[in-house]
Amino acid sequence: MEDYQIEAQKKAEVLIEALPYIQKFNRKIIVVKYGGSAMANPELQKNVIKDVTLLKLVGFKPIIVHGGGKAISSWVKKTGKEAQFVNGLRVTDAETMEIAEMVLGRISKQLVTMVESLGVKAISLSGKDGAMLHVKKRLSGGQDIGYVGEVTGVDPKILLDCLNDDYLPIVAPIGLNENFETYNINADEAACAIAKAVKADKLVYLTDVEGLYRNFEDKSTFISRISVTEADNLIKGGLIGGGMLPKLSNCTDAVRGGVKRVHILDGRKLHSILLEIFTDKGNGTMFYSDNDAELGQGAE
Repeated sequence: MEDYQIEAQKKAEVLIEALPYIQKFNRKIIVVKYGGSAMANPELQKNVIKDVTLLKLVGFKPIIVHGGGKAISSWVKKTGKEAQFVNGLRVTDAETMEIAEMVLGRISKQLVTMVESLGVKAISLSGKDGAMLHVKKRLSGGQDIGYVGEVTGVDPKILLDCLNDDYLPIVAPIGLNENFETYNINADEAACAIAKAVKADKLVYLTDVEGLYRNFEDKSTFISRISVTEADNLIKGGLIGGGMLPKLSNCTDAVRGGVKRVHILDGRKLHSILLEIFTDKGNGTMFYSDNDAELGQGAE
């Protein structure tokens, strides 16, 4: 058999393996939290957007929720200020909030352009649009860190309307409090809240790690699947810490809030979303409910 025939056969086998997953998730909502190195690297950025656009074209209803921390810090520095953080949360005064909103809006428009260049309609939104994201002031260890919000409610109507009109929504994590003041929101938290509100079938976190480990220093302790109770036990046992702890809490919160599957994937890995969703093996960590009757049926 000629080399080109062998290559074509391999591609056909990949498509056949993906077929049951395409059928299963047709018209289902998937929320993708996009940030980290996958956003900072232009080549990775293009590939992530291609993957999410492909999900749209094969029948998913994707929503992208993006961060932009590094870009915000860069623009803050251009104004002569230094970015400050307390317990991992950005200290956000009025000027920094203005910069953050500008930068996040710019990122949204860039992502919209990339999606539309691939033949799919996209629309950029912030949590202020349609009063989507309601927030209250978040304190850090009792300390006031400015315009940093904690999500208290989500009105998903504008998102659902966009999905029904065949748009791919791209959301900047900004919300309004009861006095209509603008607040910056942690993108992981915003993605979790949105996924629950739209009753997403999947929530995907693209990160700078391969997934969850019982011991990060020992790669043999990688966890490909974990129930929310098992995840809680890891937290209680002090086995998970640092930056992974709040992300883990968002994962379990989303599952308990009705999201069927939550995935932590390495956004630096080429086509990590497609490998996790459309292949039997998968490549990240999947969180599921304790009473999940479908457990064990592929990497879906």
